[in-house]
Amino acid sequence: MESIWKETLWGQFGAAIEMLENAVVACPEELWKDRSRQPEFWYMVYHTLFYLDLYLSGTLEGFAPPAPYNMDETDPKGILPERVYTKEELRDYLEHGRNKCRAVIEALTDERARERCRFPWGMEMSFAELMLVNMRHVQHHAAQLNLILRQTTRSAPHWVARAKSRL
Repeated sequence: MESIWKETLWGQFGAAIEMLENAVVACPEELWKDRSRQPEFWYMVYHTLFYLDLYLSGTLEGFAPPAPYNMDETDPKGILPERVYTKEELRDYLEHGRNKCRAVIEALTDERARERCRFPWGMEMSFAELMLVNMRHVQHHAAQLNLILRQTTRSAPHWVARAKSRL
């Protein structure tokens, strides 16, 4: 795959991840832990990071998130984690996702981009399209988190146009 496409994909995917990170950093502790808010801020962050990780794998088969996370997020019953994950835990998971994303993009070939990806919930597409869906999913939730921040704290992080780091 030509480097211009890899650089472009990383520049935008990395920016979406940075926007998510900025929302995590900006979230006050009382909002982070507020279990009465629906959706819960911390949970939306976790959900986003779990699916970032999963979709970068391209398949559910053999996928396992790092500890302390498990596969409950894929349960159709919508099982929530038993406890609130800390900012530090989710910032570590975010860093895991950022590093995995970068490595996947660096290793991306035309053949891998064409591979079909199927998930039990009826999602099927090429790996290339899955990468774009994944990026849109991260940005979608980063925008929701920024809206929550603006509504509750009257402030939200600024837009990130491109990832700080290059491939």
